[in-house]
Amino acid sequence: MLDLSVIVNNFTFLVVQGLLGLGGFAGGTLRLALPAIGLGFLLGIFIGLARLTRMAWIRVPATLYVEFFRGVPLVMVIFWMWFIMPQLLRLPIPEYGVALTAFVIFEAAYFGEIVRAGIQSVPRGQVEAATGLGLSGAQAMAYVVLPQALRNMVPSIVTQMIVLFKDTSLASIIGYVDLTKAAQIVNNREIRPFELYLFIAVVYWIFTYSMSRAARRLEQRVAQA
Repeated sequence: MLDLSVIVNNFTFLVVQGLLGLGGFAGGTLRLALPAIGLGFLLGIFIGLARLTRMAWIRVPATLYVEFFRGVPLVMVIFWMWFIMPQLLRLPIPEYGVALTAFVIFEAAYFGEIVRAGIQSVPRGQVEAATGLGLSGAQAMAYVVLPQALRNMVPSIVTQMIVLFKDTSLASIIGYVDLTKAAQIVNNREIRPFELYLFIAVVYWIFTYSMSRAARRLEQRVAQA
């Protein structure tokens, strides 16, 4: 029989700590996902631009970076950061720092490909017209190419954000207390796996569906602009 009292009794821990990251110790799905999305996309912009440059000493490392991280599982990157970072820095690194670093490095490869494809989707004539008006290459990229490319990138960017949001559950393997780990902790005490994992599935669905709806509205506004 479905017993939702386990959700009610542990709601504060599951949502406030596990989802929002507001509590006595570092954790939270949103606390990890939001900066990972922002920093990953920012790094992805530079990687995407680096892949399009004519300078081989920049383009080749950027290409290798993308191909490497797109070819390995995210869980492996998390483990690498978990074992390698403390040794390199000679300092104990908290789970949050390890997870955030792993997600930013990994997701930047995907965001970089989205940026590259978005820029290449802009007709070459637009660049030539901007150059003809006297704009430099950097000015043409900033004022002509990128604004148009961003319109084309919106669906792919939002899709990758949704993927990243769901993938934050993998951070629980190193002890990071996100929504999934919080449910595991409660389940170890209450032994109510069906109710708990049904609850977190609903929470993930609400967030991902909301992001999808927001993306559709944004696409419509951009198309009308």
